[in-house]
Amino acid sequence: MFEKVLIANRGEVALRIQRACREFGIKTVVVHSEADRDAKYVKLADESVCIGPPPSISSYLNIPAIISAAEVTDAEAIHPGWGFLAENADFAERVEQSGFVFIGPRAETIRLLGDKVSGKNAMKKAGLPVVPGVDQELPENPGEVVKIARSIGYPVIVKAAGGGGGRGIRVVHTEAALPTAAQVTRSKAQAAFGNPAIYMEKFLEHPRHIEFQVLADKFRNAIHLGERDCSLQRRHQKVIEEAPAVQVSARNRLRIAERCAEACRKIGYQGAGTFEFLYAGGEFYFIEINTRLQVEHPVTEMITGIDIVQQQIRIAAGERLGIKQRDVQFRGHAIECRINAEDPYRFTPSPGRITSFHVPGGPGIRVDSHAYNGYFVPPYYDSLIGKIIAYGDTREQAIARLNTALSETVIEGIKTNIPLHQELMHDAEFLRGGASIHYLEEKLAQLVREE
Repeated sequence: MFEKVLIANRGEVALRIQRACREFGIKTVVVHSEADRDAKYVKLADESVCIGPPPSISSYLNIPAIISAAEVTDAEAIHPGWGFLAENADFAERVEQSGFVFIGPRAETIRLLGDKVSGKNAMKKAGLPVVPGVDQELPENPGEVVKIARSIGYPVIVKAAGGGGGRGIRVVHTEAALPTAAQVTRSKAQAAFGNPAIYMEKFLEHPRHIEFQVLADKFRNAIHLGERDCSLQRRHQKVIEEAPAVQVSARNRLRIAERCAEACRKIGYQGAGTFEFLYAGGEFYFIEINTRLQVEHPVTEMITGIDIVQQQIRIAAGERLGIKQRDVQFRGHAIECRINAEDPYRFTPSPGRITSFHVPGGPGIRVDSHAYNGYFVPPYYDSLIGKIIAYGDTREQAIARLNTALSETVIEGIKTNIPLHQELMHDAEFLRGGASIHYLEEKLAQLVREE
């Protein structure tokens, strides 16, 4: 096991990794920007290194600075968390070349799966069902692009091949709109990911977003930890996540889960990963793999009792996966609300100082947050300041507990999206379960019109 791990991230995930390391007795080094100097996890770390000014390009995306911090502190491994450099194959490669262990998949695996076209083709070969579309990046010739769209059938969706997170995505309903959509998507892909390649798929009208958590070691042992429903989204950004997914047959979910684990064995995947699918008409369609820890991993931890971050660390340290598939037991239901520093309905960021902060408690409640009373939410980064996760023997109990927890939460001095979560806990479509990925945006549009 490692003696010292450097955490190359910030906010809630930095604290989450730190906690996992402390249970193992591993010392932690936290890198931080000047804006995060007073963060809780920086104070709790065994060592901390300031790696640059507030803008992420000068700090959390500054690979030489992070590598230097690992060198001067004698860290053995680097955990990238999520976001920033977590799925950057060049970063993983630099970490290994510099003599450190990257806590995540190998660079070549990240590179293969980070390109959505090559990743989709690899999973298709591994036996996973994919969304109908083309198996290569789109040509620049507009006429050829139109021909491809005709072969697929409208509506289609044009996506960036080099990244996800909702950036670089255009839904196209008519042939006349296609050339402009392709050009805009190509430009946004270049700006966001440094890769102008784009591809096209059939646009499924009312699918759900269901993903499967996997763990795999370097000895080609792989297991799945079930699925999560992340369908309540805004602009492809998840708002509420839950496990297990409702209204999916046991046979169907088990079939796909086992195929995900088998795909890991076939490609030699190492570490934690998430296979993301669209679910429509009773069928799963693979869309991508996230080669990192997910924000919503706690709901899986709550229903399995397995610490995913600690498993990441064990695997990176070269240990065999100590859990077999038959050891994984699924119990109860868990739901997570992402708490963001933003207007609850217009989603404008709300940085500033938190003047009052109180988190909920009680049976089945878990709160993951780096915020505290007096904490200043900086304007430079993602607005996520924490997550409230509720567990219950049933989905109904989990919802009731989460509703109570939200009512107990106090965050003053800034705006948060808690009022939206409280409204969703009473929403008929959410309570019924099985809402599509478009439902929340449609609901929000209606709320804005009513104002």
